[in-house]
Amino acid sequence: MPIDASRIEHSYHLSPADFERIRRLIYARAGISLHENKQAMVYSRLSRRLRELQLPDFATYLGLLERGGGADGEREWQEFVNALTTNLTSFFRENHHFESLHQELLARRGQALRIWCNAASTGEEPYSIAITVAEALGAAASQVVVLCTDIDTRVLDKARRGVYDVQSKGLSPQRLKRFFLKGTGRNEGLMRVRPELAGTLKFGVFNLIEPQWSTLGEAFDIVFCRNVMIYFDDATQRQVLERIHARMKPGGVLYVGHSENFSDARDLFTLRGKTTYVRV
Repeated sequence: MPIDASRIEHSYHLSPADFERIRRLIYARAGISLHENKQAMVYSRLSRRLRELQLPDFATYLGLLERGGGADGEREWQEFVNALTTNLTSFFRENHHFESLHQELLARRGQALRIWCNAASTGEEPYSIAITVAEALGAAASQVVVLCTDIDTRVLDKARRGVYDVQSKGLSPQRLKRFFLKGTGRNEGLMRVRPELAGTLKFGVFNLIEPQWSTLGEAFDIVFCRNVMIYFDDATQRQVLERIHARMKPGGVLYVGHSENFSDARDLFTLRGKTTYVRV
């Protein structure tokens, strides 16, 4: 007889006070503004940490975070952020951006360019950028630096590996053949990004609400910041946009998510096309 999942009692109790505490902590640490209707998601993701650490309740876990201290404390903060970060991505998602990127690259051919993908997630977006660069510029693609960052260390590990299901959406048969190696034997059904393409990307951890952005290096010509700002409140959005603006060259292009609108930041960016902005 099938088990009625709705009748299985939870192992822990997430009180309103615990939830508000979690909201404050993730906002302070990552700028993420959790909505009040996210209790079930928070419970599902963080209860795994309680079980793994063999802790009796959420209050004990949150106290452990707040006390912090040493490498172990910092690692658990990272696990906390990893657990509450949402990662939804695919190859060539919102394809009009990559068509625009292709034209942008052709227009800037011969220039040394820097591109920043600041929500790299599991890698599909960065590799879509790298493929577009290779297709648009050919041998001249070596003049393009692509920096790929994310706050979630687990998804970055997957991105660095560059291994995906061969049925991944968004890739044409031609791109599959040119840019990926199909697995055989026990790796049947998987594909790996070809080393020559993977080697064009640089991956690293970066928190968009960190005040120190000089580690990013020189200014960028093109920035992908897609479906990130939706997790920030208005004040944090403005702060991050100002910092992105400061790290971009005048005339640089910013690509954002389909549900993001920055019309209130006309002093920083002007709308050029569908969810595409130009740095003032």
